[in-house]
Amino acid sequence: MSPGTSERDKEAPTTSTDVRRLGTAHRSLRDVTTHEIRAAILSGRFRPGERLVEDKLAADFGVSRNPVRESLRALEAEGLVEIRPRRGAFVATLSDEEVRELIELRASLEGLSARLATRRRSAELAARIDDLLQRGDAAAAAEDGEVLVQLNHEYHTMLAQAGANRHLSEIMQHLRAKTHWLFGALMISRFQQSWQEHAAILRAILAGDEELAALLASRHVVDVGRDFLSRKGAEGTNSASTLNVLVPPAPHAAAES
Repeated sequence: MSPGTSERDKEAPTTSTDVRRLGTAHRSLRDVTTHEIRAAILSGRFRPGERLVEDKLAADFGVSRNPVRESLRALEAEGLVEIRPRRGAFVATLSDEEVRELIELRASLEGLSARLATRRRSAELAARIDDLLQRGDAAAAAEDGEVLVQLNHEYHTMLAQAGANRHLSEIMQHLRAKTHWLFGALMISRFQQSWQEHAAILRAILAGDEELAALLASRHVVDVGRDFLSRKGAEGTNSASTLNVLVPPAPHAAAES
């Protein structure tokens, strides 16, 4: 071993092919490996219930088993991985009740994000919203789903920045990633509806109506959650029906916005 070379340096990735090389990162191998496995789970590369084999992950990422094992434990604490005694690690699966709880939390915080964005709106934000609305409406008219999905992501980034609350933004980033993991396929199939809902929220923010913006933002999450639970066969359970109590019926003004 050359002077200044540590055991950790010896674990730098050398054979990764499916993902970008990790050895160039300045964070610890555990942190970088955790990030990569998390991204693979959230993107759908690893599906709910799929077994995560340490040796295979180590080979895929070009590291030893130690950082992989530590990463799986960290992801277990985040709720993305389940480690079962004598069986190994698996991508977590969420019950209908856990999905309901996740939707409840995100719906409430999305409303707060929209409220803060309205309260703290600026001329610069108004210009950005106007630009996003023009591009989104054009993509919707052209039925360009690929562009609308990208603009929906841009909407969430803008909303997080506009709220100007770093702690809320950090929490929302985690929640949105986790719900995107659950709702990814559904969001693609309802891209037109999602854009119309996002556009109504943006117009409420432009109008300075924080009550309406918060209501519409919360209702959007509830509607997506209800659609998800219904499509997976949960419409007859309390999990789907109790989402109705989270947000009051939309006022007539909301329907017209």
